[in-house]
Amino acid sequence: MQLVRRDSERVRGYKKLLDFYQGQHWESRERLGEKHLTFNYARVFIDKVTSYLMSGMKFAVDAVQDSEETRGQARRAEQALYQVYQENSLDQLDFETEIDCAVLGDACYKVIWDTEQKRVRITAPDVQGIYAWWLGDDVSRVWRVASKYTLTAEETELLYGVKPVGKTSNIIELWTALDFELYQDNTLVEKKSNPYGFIPFVIYPNLREPKKFWGMSDLPQVMESQRELNRAMSQLSRILELSGNPIAVLENVEESEDIAVRPGAVWNVPEDAKAYLLDLLQGGGVRLHVDYVNLLYRILHDVSESPRAAFGGTERDLSGVAMEIELQPLLQTIRRKRLIRTPAYNRRNAMILKLLERYRGEQFGDNYLRVVWAPVLPQDTSRLVSNEQALVQTGIHSRRMAMDELGVKDPEYEFDRWLAERKAILGMNHDFSAKSTRGGGRERALQSQAEGVEE
Repeated sequence: MQLVRRDSERVRGYKKLLDFYQGQHWESRERLGEKHLTFNYARVFIDKVTSYLMSGMKFAVDAVQDSEETRGQARRAEQALYQVYQENSLDQLDFETEIDCAVLGDACYKVIWDTEQKRVRITAPDVQGIYAWWLGDDVSRVWRVASKYTLTAEETELLYGVKPVGKTSNIIELWTALDFELYQDNTLVEKKSNPYGFIPFVIYPNLREPKKFWGMSDLPQVMESQRELNRAMSQLSRILELSGNPIAVLENVEESEDIAVRPGAVWNVPEDAKAYLLDLLQGGGVRLHVDYVNLLYRILHDVSESPRAAFGGTERDLSGVAMEIELQPLLQTIRRKRLIRTPAYNRRNAMILKLLERYRGEQFGDNYLRVVWAPVLPQDTSRLVSNEQALVQTGIHSRRMAMDELGVKDPEYEFDRWLAERKAILGMNHDFSAKSTRGGGRERALQSQAEGVEE
């Protein structure tokens, strides 16, 4: 199967983006005596936004029908998902995949059943080897996916029982909802029905470009200002270096020998000649360079939508509301990304549950899958608690829904603990009220506390 010519421009673009993220910013080679400084703000911006984006991500499973049986199935489904997440170390994998997604513009998960370990295995294939086919102009209806990767001869024989001719072999997996085909060095070695009944890949973009399947990277908008910052800083560094090692200027001199620039040096020059050191810092020239660097620095923060406050540095003390306004560009960026990640993670969770039902005989029923994102700003937590408290007291939200929104990992377990504590407190109040005091009166718990427990 030939994939070399398909999406060749996209794959070449991935290579350039990866090089830029890793610090290869200069388009020309460094010449003799030339200095190429690199301040990789682009990488810092991506890592910082990813940290904000992925902090505190949880999920919840809600039963479609409200009954004791369906609620129990939903609880088991949620517990099964958390177990799969733990077995596959998905917190770390998701963070690494998200950085890849921000750099390349696309990301991918593969969800399969491990027949040896009898569990769900989740990996993040290199999107540079992923190819997708969709129906017409509907990019959401992917009907075929190909995954291309390279294995050593030993790995090929271990995984597929086929010994390649060379030291390495190119493997291509071709998936549709009905069929699976395996190619080794463009030779079909296996063809069978798809054992899962669905394509086990979740492909999603970093940011969606209208009417296109593949996404957009976070890097192109900062590339020009990043390169200009490197050039300006290199130029300023060169000026300061020359100022520390000044250039001797001789006027009306035909030739010179052994002109040393050092403290206490004496120069012998003709009567009508003039000698001096070139001062590159006179006239406030350096200040212009510094102002230009600061301007580029501000442009980088603006085009990356990552204000300086997101890095913990502000020029003035800001209140909570003022800080939120200051960080609005970052918050909007994270919101756009979360709109795309939510259905992607829900599709992955749905695949996990289908595999567990198919290979372990589980029955999870019909459920709604939700991703619960933690607040980005610290002050959001207290505000969210206040909001959920009001919603619970007015009967709009249940306690379980409130705990889901607050990111509680196991709401049912916490609710059971709350019931046990409530029962114990009521029992203590009853025991205290039954005891007689030394003067014959009765001792009781504070009425306000008892009423608070009853509510």
